[in-house]
Amino acid sequence: MENFKKVNPFTLDIIKDSLYAIGEEMFISVARSSKSPVIYEVLDFASGLTDAKGRLLTQGNGATGFIGMLNSMVKEVIDKFVKTGNINEGDIIIINDPYSGGGSHLSDVGLVMPIYYKGNIVAFSANKAHWTEVGGKDPGSWTVDSTEIYQEGLQFPCVKICNKGVMNEALIDVIKANVRFPDLSIGDMWAQIAGMRTGEKRVIELCEKFGKETVLLAIEKLLKNSEELSRKQIMALPDGEYEAEDWIDDDGVGNGPFKVKVKVTIKGDEFTADFRGSQMQVPGPINVSFAGLLSAVRIIFLAATNPSQDVNDGVFSPLKIIVDDASIFSAERPAAVSTYWETMLYGVDLIWKALAPILPDKLTAGHLLSVCGFVFAGIHPDTKESYIAVGPSLGGWGAGKGKDGENAQFCIGDGETFNIPVEVLETRYGFFVEEYKLRADGAGAGEYRGGSGVVRTYRMLNDGNYFTGTFGRFKYLPWGMSGGHEGSRNEFEILKADGSVDGPFGKYARYPINKGDAVKMSTATGGGYGNPFDRHEEKVAMDVKNEFVSIKQANDDYGVIIDPITLNVKDITAARKKHCENKE
Repeated sequence: MENFKKVNPFTLDIIKDSLYAIGEEMFISVARSSKSPVIYEVLDFASGLTDAKGRLLTQGNGATGFIGMLNSMVKEVIDKFVKTGNINEGDIIIINDPYSGGGSHLSDVGLVMPIYYKGNIVAFSANKAHWTEVGGKDPGSWTVDSTEIYQEGLQFPCVKICNKGVMNEALIDVIKANVRFPDLSIGDMWAQIAGMRTGEKRVIELCEKFGKETVLLAIEKLLKNSEELSRKQIMALPDGEYEAEDWIDDDGVGNGPFKVKVKVTIKGDEFTADFRGSQMQVPGPINVSFAGLLSAVRIIFLAATNPSQDVNDGVFSPLKIIVDDASIFSAERPAAVSTYWETMLYGVDLIWKALAPILPDKLTAGHLLSVCGFVFAGIHPDTKESYIAVGPSLGGWGAGKGKDGENAQFCIGDGETFNIPVEVLETRYGFFVEEYKLRADGAGAGEYRGGSGVVRTYRMLNDGNYFTGTFGRFKYLPWGMSGGHEGSRNEFEILKADGSVDGPFGKYARYPINKGDAVKMSTATGGGYGNPFDRHEEKVAMDVKNEFVSIKQANDDYGVIIDPITLNVKDITAARKKHCENKE
């Protein structure tokens, strides 16, 4: 603290805010220069800075699932290159190792660049983006039936793609030869480099303006202050042990369900999440590595404390995670991981479920949970060129204390991302978006009802297309809270041109879809909050008028009898009357 006192506190705050601004500028740079809709439309990437020790300083991200992954990549670079003296100004390292270099899947490709000032490393610029293609046995690289990492695409085990400012053209040629859409993948790589160069430029400007020592002091102050604030926020939570368990549907290759569990211990200013006793790693590709689990815990920790704060390593210093080796939450090579998010998000949801009863003002009932990711691949009917469409799905969030659930939002792991607009889908990929609407199925009944999912139907205009989908929570539904009912499931069906229907499915790899066939994707309605009999009768009538609830559901779930002509309240059922009498 003595050193901090030597520097004007206003200067330290200006530097701190400048670091946050740099993270955002890096993010915008990647979004505006990328080639793939999954990056520039969906924003499935993250950019940020770490200090010279690999501690996260700032991060601009669309997908919250990347919140623990950038510094994991940087620390791998430090161990392999910095500690051995094999790092230079102008180097760029490429890494997508799920087990030690970022924690997701091979499609999320990371780049790391040291930032030098007057001959010394002062920071690292890093980003991680979902490439449309990294090769592997399936178009889009991720799939639901891989059984080892070698089937899932190119692995970049922390290697230099640029050495002293000179690009490794041999490695770039290898990438081009192994991916189905090299223009997209290489174009996105250059967008990532542009983002890192932006970070480098701004950090050097800070050092020039305020001096390197002052900038480094500001970094230490930022991390220290963030840790102190985080510990105070933990101390505001009630001490205790809180447990939850759930089941993951399956692994995509015929195994499951899988039991997962957590015990959260809050004691003083410490927060511990213990996942021991959960399923060990499985043959299918739903395994997540420890770095991915770390991100999961960070996501829900922010939600339970202060979701509006800027993230850095100081914020997460009080967190402790315990997990069995080689479990479904701490996968080890060569476990398949291409749909890692199906399990990673259970890491979020288990803590959410455990803490929701003690934090009803912050945490709602269960939501759709799954990314509900899809891949369409085939030949564009107009251009006759190959296409690949990759994206997540919107769905319903759970109701909470005093509020209905949100309709049509991405799952918590996708965060501030977006869908690909209909116009882009139809133009770039050549299929027809026949239907896009709220899935008002009446599930998630409660005093406050769960938010609606969505229904999308994409119809093919030619032959030779394939569909892969992974829609978790197909068997085990979003949980209700305080007497609220469970939500509905995520699912998809194949509507054949001859009128037959195949499905519904939760997972399927490479389903052939031809001219006139359609894929109908339906996502979950969130869980309800509170006893449905406590929902005001007029609210139930309005739900019926807005088609969120049917007349039958109003009667069966809410005990409200609706006039079928006027859609106004006609009476209440005997069960609801009894409930009201007992409350009095």
